[in-house]
Amino acid sequence: MRTFIAIFFPFFAFFTIGRPLAGIICFVLQITLLGWLPAALWAVIAVNRYYVDERIAQTLQNNTLKGENPQQ
Repeated sequence: MRTFIAIFFPFFAFFTIGRPLAGIICFVLQITLLGWLPAALWAVIAVNRYYVDERIAQTLQNNTLKGENPQQ
């Protein structure tokens, strides 16, 4: 769903992942028609990076709950 938002409303996607300053900068870029494509690409990349960070955090949390030490 966030990827869909990132394509059609790039600035709003940044607000959904907790990056309001990037959302404002993206909105300024998005105002022009030529800036829409870079803004949409930037938002899609940011959303994908957010998903990866969430998966890594969840994996590390699961490993610590099992008693495994991820620092080894």
